[in-house]
Amino acid sequence: MDSARTPETLQEAIRFFSDPDAALAFVANLRWPSGVACPRCSATETSFISTRHIWKCKGCGKQFSVKVGTIFEDSPIGLDKWLPCLWMVVNCKNGVSSYEIGRALGVTQKTAWFMAHRVRLAMQTGTFAKMSGEVEVDETFIGGKARFMHNNKRRAKITGTGGKDKAAVMGLLQRHSANGHSIVKVKVVPNVKRATVVPEVRQNIAAGSEVFTDSLRCYDDLGADFVHKVIDHAERYVDGKVHTNGLENFWSLLKRSIRGTHTNVEPFHLFRYLDEQSFRFNARKLTDGVRFLIAAAGIIGKRLTYQELIGAEATT
Repeated sequence: MDSARTPETLQEAIRFFSDPDAALAFVANLRWPSGVACPRCSATETSFISTRHIWKCKGCGKQFSVKVGTIFEDSPIGLDKWLPCLWMVVNCKNGVSSYEIGRALGVTQKTAWFMAHRVRLAMQTGTFAKMSGEVEVDETFIGGKARFMHNNKRRAKITGTGGKDKAAVMGLLQRHSANGHSIVKVKVVPNVKRATVVPEVRQNIAAGSEVFTDSLRCYDDLGADFVHKVIDHAERYVDGKVHTNGLENFWSLLKRSIRGTHTNVEPFHLFRYLDEQSFRFNARKLTDGVRFLIAAAGIIGKRLTYQELIGAEATT
């Protein structure tokens, strides 16, 4: 394959990145499009040590690899496995489990789980500009179903009905965005009370926009800042353009990914899976190759240690 061309399929990606030199060149060009620069002192005078695939800075005298300052930092796993892992997580519509990644790449499940979470960090898109135009607002609850639990676990975890004992997730969907298709922004929230929901809507949606919600009472105050229209699901699900079906579709994709692929997601990590699914949803109209390049650009300047991932960093 021509080294200047980006792979367009998983098969092409595996073949292309199996060459260590090609994988190194890809990440180096992504990081330093204008030429290699030291990540410590930013000096551009460097020498390449070909036997170790690293550089030495002539300014500060330090040695560095292409992984420094990326999600790959301090990982003994080669780029020939990291880049196909990135491709799989970014392009599998229903997500990909750590067991499947481990089998495909020849690493342990624990290693694959850590790799996948680092990739999800790269998929974080940061803050959006405020949504405008026609925006749907809805909420859902993520958690195991009682009928699938062992009796002991059910007694320990299920203490009520409905959304009780589940994680609350709030979603915003802008119809007909600048890209011509809807985009979403989702967030784990402590509850769906008015004091939580209304500030989130005001922070993320431009005043004067049309906002569509269901008949939940927590949205009653939105009429002061927005053109607020309500659909009562006890009567109907669609009334012209007044509906929340766009977000309902996203919730279906999200829950299918969690229940069907990942099986069990701890609330502590839920926001990472939201980042993953929203990234794929917002980039769904792109080709696999372009979607991969956008995610690959997010590897720079981000770091996730294992201690931070499991929540042990504060105690060490």
